[in-house]
Amino acid sequence: MMQKFEYASPSSVESAVSLLGPDAVVLAGGTDLLSLMKNRVVTPSRVVSLKKIADMRGISAAESGELRIGPLTTIEELLGNRTIREQFPCLWQAADGIRSPQIQAVGTVGGDLCQRPRCWYYRNGFGLLAMQDGKSMVVEGDNRYHAILGNDGPAYFLNPSSLAPALIALGATLRIVGPSGERTSPVGEFFRTPAAEGEKEYNLADNEILVEIMVPNPAPASSTYEIREKEALDWPLAASAAVLEMSGETVQSARLVLGHVAPTPWAVEQAGASLAGKAVSEETAAAAAVLAVQGARALSRNSYKIRLAEVAAKRAILRAAGMEVA
Repeated sequence: MMQKFEYASPSSVESAVSLLGPDAVVLAGGTDLLSLMKNRVVTPSRVVSLKKIADMRGISAAESGELRIGPLTTIEELLGNRTIREQFPCLWQAADGIRSPQIQAVGTVGGDLCQRPRCWYYRNGFGLLAMQDGKSMVVEGDNRYHAILGNDGPAYFLNPSSLAPALIALGATLRIVGPSGERTSPVGEFFRTPAAEGEKEYNLADNEILVEIMVPNPAPASSTYEIREKEALDWPLAASAAVLEMSGETVQSARLVLGHVAPTPWAVEQAGASLAGKAVSEETAAAAAVLAVQGARALSRNSYKIRLAEVAAKRAILRAAGMEVA
C-alpha cells in the first residue's frame, strides 16, 4: 500500500518547479515511479504530475536545425516518427528495444532518462549502494546483473536507460529548469555515480525539471545493438550505441557508448578513436570492441557480461556501417 501523498497537476513548468522540493517527486508516465511508491522504496509527500504541460510534448525541428524532443513524448511516438527512424536510427532502435506495448504507450523519453536502477537490492529497500554492516551486499551476494565497468566502488548498480547511450553517442543535450532559471547539460554529464548513500545517480536537483532534449545533426550511420535474455519485455544484459561519421567507406570519427554495464552509460572514446581513418570490417569492429571493454572488472557472478558487451559493441559498429548482423 502506498503512503498518503498530495497530488498536484500544474499547467506550466514554472508552477511545477515551485511545487517541487526534497519530499516531492515528478510524475510523467508513471511506469517506474508508481511501482517504487507501491513498494515504499520512494515515499514522497507530494507528487507533481507534468501531464498538463503541453510544451513538454512532441518532436519537432528547432530553429537551430536540431531535433527537439519533449520529455513527455512517449516511446510509441518516437517509434512512429519517420525523421527519427530514417535520420537517427540508433535512437529509433533503442526505442524499439522497449518491447512492452503498455510501456511504449505510456512511458516517456524523460522518464526513461530519469528512471531508477532495476537493482534488486535497491528495489527491496536496501538503497542504491546496498551496504549492510559496512559491507556491500552486491559484492557479497547475488551480482549476476551488476556492473562490470565503473565498479571500483561503492556503486555496483546499472544505469537502466534504454535511450541514454544513443543520445550520448548523438551528442544530445538537455535543457533543465529550476528556481534560478535554466541550464543545459550534455546527456553524458547528466548521469553520475553516487559516492555515498542518499546521493542521486543523475544531476537533477530536487526542484529542477528536465524540459527538453536537443539532438544535433542527423546521424544516418548509427545503430543500437542490445543483448537480452528474451525478446519480450526485458532489460538488456548489455547494449551499445555507435555513431559513425563516414567519408565514403572510411570512418572519419566514431562515438561508441555502452549501456547496462555500469552505474552510468559508458562512453568508450578510445574504441571510437581506433576506427578513425579505417574502413569498417569484421576485423576493425572486433578490435574496437575489445578496446570498449578494456578495464572491465567482473564480480563473482557476472563475468559473462564482459563478453556480451564486447559483442554488442562490435555488432553496433557493423550495423551502423550498413553491414548485416545477426
